Amino acid sequence: MRRSPILRRLLATTLPAAMVLGSVSTTAIAEPMYGRTMSTYGLPGGIDTPTAETLPDGTLGATVSWSDYGRRSSVLFQALPGLTTVLRYSRVEGINDGRRNGYISDRSLDLRYQFLDEQGWRPAVAVGLQDFLGTGVYSGEYIVATKSVTPAIRVSAGLGWGVLAGKSRTIDSGDEGGTPNVDDWFRGGARPFASVSWQVNDRLSLVAEYSNNDYVTRYSDGQVAQQGNEPGNGLNLGAYYSFGDSYQVGLYSIGGETFGAQFSVALNPRQAPYPSGLEKAPAPVRPRPAPQADPDGWSGVWSQDPTAQPAIQTALGDAMAKEGQILESMALGPNRAEVRLRNQRYINQAEAIGRTARLMTRALPPSVETFVITSTADGVPTSSVTVRRSDIERLENTEAGQIAAASALSDAPAGAPGLVRSEGVYPRFRWAIKPYLDLGIFSAEDGLTHEVGAEARASYEIMPGLILTGALRQRAFGDIYQRGPGKGRNDGSFYGVDEYLNNPELETTPEGVPRVRSDTRMYTGNKSPVIPELTLAWYAKPTPTVYTRVTAGLLERAYGGVSTEVLWKPANSPLAFGAEVNRVRKRDFDQLFDFRDYEVTMGHVSAYYEFTQGFTAQLDVGKYLAGDKGATLTLTREFANGWRIGAYATKTDLSAEEFGEGSFDKGVTLSIPLGWASGQPSRERVQTTLRSLSRDGGAQLNVNGRLYDRVRDSHSVKLYEGWGRFWR
Repeated sequence: MRRSPILRRLLATTLPAAMVLGSVSTTAIAEPMYGRTMSTYGLPGGIDTPTAETLPDGTLGATVSWSDYGRRSSVLFQALPGLTTVLRYSRVEGINDGRRNGYISDRSLDLRYQFLDEQGWRPAVAVGLQDFLGTGVYSGEYIVATKSVTPAIRVSAGLGWGVLAGKSRTIDSGDEGGTPNVDDWFRGGARPFASVSWQVNDRLSLVAEYSNNDYVTRYSDGQVAQQGNEPGNGLNLGAYYSFGDSYQVGLYSIGGETFGAQFSVALNPRQAPYPSGLEKAPAPVRPRPAPQADPDGWSGVWSQDPTAQPAIQTALGDAMAKEGQILESMALGPNRAEVRLRNQRYINQAEAIGRTARLMTRALPPSVETFVITSTADGVPTSSVTVRRSDIERLENTEAGQIAAASALSDAPAGAPGLVRSEGVYPRFRWAIKPYLDLGIFSAEDGLTHEVGAEARASYEIMPGLILTGALRQRAFGDIYQRGPGKGRNDGSFYGVDEYLNNPELETTPEGVPRVRSDTRMYTGNKSPVIPELTLAWYAKPTPTVYTRVTAGLLERAYGGVSTEVLWKPANSPLAFGAEVNRVRKRDFDQLFDFRDYEVTMGHVSAYYEFTQGFTAQLDVGKYLAGDKGATLTLTREFANGWRIGAYATKTDLSAEEFGEGSFDKGVTLSIPLGWASGQPSRERVQTTLRSLSRDGGAQLNVNGRLYDRVRDSHSVKLYEGWGRFWR
């Protein structure tokens, strides 16, 4: 039997995963050991000690802990079933770094990998690195085992190094962190730790642990700082209460001397508030009448009527509009019809294709047997799904894999014979006024900051592929204010706004690096209206597998100019290559139409690869805004419901000293579709990037409309992984 490209892709992506998961479930994993409580460091654990527990795959969590030792705010992501990552911002009490009275702000990153799950007599076992990229205030490593003694009682024991052994690492005075201190890992003498947790009922958990943490910070200049009170002993006790499946509060005692409180939240992308969604049910497939009941419809003579296609196209376009789709153009013959659709509503392109196919069965004469549904993005066709009408009629009430096997995916040419553009689609004007919220997270100087206001956004689609876009913002209130960059003075204090504006020499760091991002706060806090974006973009498709973009104007709040991009991406390939070149100039700080003197040509070449299970890898190599050269590696995971969580790291030819605090650029990206929370279908997203700081090295241009994310929704890997929603 000849298999279609879609079927071959489904077999290639799902069968290996099923075989792996099946083998694991029978040989290693009986039931995942999910964590019952979160430690003060933001991972599943005791109070201050780790366990070998995990959270459900894909969980995004946050923990805030308060005590006399300080405040720790952590963001957790269960990146893989066994890999847990934590980004943490801490206010550490009892230390004076010269800028503050009695505390420091510290950022750190943790990794934990559970390489054995509990099975039979065997405990779960994990190894972890704690604060391995920060200044090292909480630096330590561990190996730990956890075993369920009874369904309600779990016991953990392990060996810890560094802070977990009561031997905090010596920190070089002035060290700003960011470089892994590999030479210190698992060295300096190990000491044991242990904990026991009792699940009293489905809400209450009690924890007791033995810890060696002495809460001391040691510096190379001989300074020794005690964080809060010295623990009276190594015994810590805690009680935790859960509200629903996502929220938990706790109270704990450290060494009988210090008491603290904690709040945790954990969200699993697979567990939406409305798992089935609240969207309107699709129109059912309409079976064709018998040939004797509609001989003219079956014979195709209707196609000779010049009024037939306009009437059919109008009726189909109206029906698609009710489903949140736009019928951009249509080619109609006696036996074949092609529609080009713009999906405005559904996060999975397969759902838009499936609903369009059913509407075609209701609008087209019975002689039309072949349906070609071509997806578009920004007026450019991205892929075509070809399916027989008889297969749609026959397979409507079967699982989606069967219609996938009967369909074929192909590259869509820019144009096609007989295409007729729908009336009223172009030109098209859209606008909206919405509130906005800007958050500053993990800032060493400010912690959590915010700004709230209103944003008016409009777009004018002049013709297919040519789009004028603009936005206007007005601040209402917040605690984000304009200020000059820091780290330029010996004491690390900030330049004043007027001081920075009146001294052009300050626009370069003492190390000679142009301030392309470290002056970000100069663009904030404007009380007058600002224009964050005003662009004219041209999207085109010169060949069936090549896409292009040219964007000119005010590209982002800090830069304006011209951005050009080309992307090679076949519809049936998980691999893509692209290149981008930008010529930009720094905008004035009022974010209107004036520019500053700094100008640069920068860009990169890119390679993309889509793995199964929602993973995408991207490698960018090129020149960055500050003129430095290097590479950025990004790994993103997308879940079936549209959640995207990723991490990136950039290393350039700037030295750690030239880069400054952090040594190199890295961060976490998060994108949540609004439909996940509301239950209503929507392509709108809430997106943010979590980074500990903004530095000038490895800085990229934030231009909207980059091609890869525009194109991939309707291409093989992404389309097939969401194909189960074809009949939705």
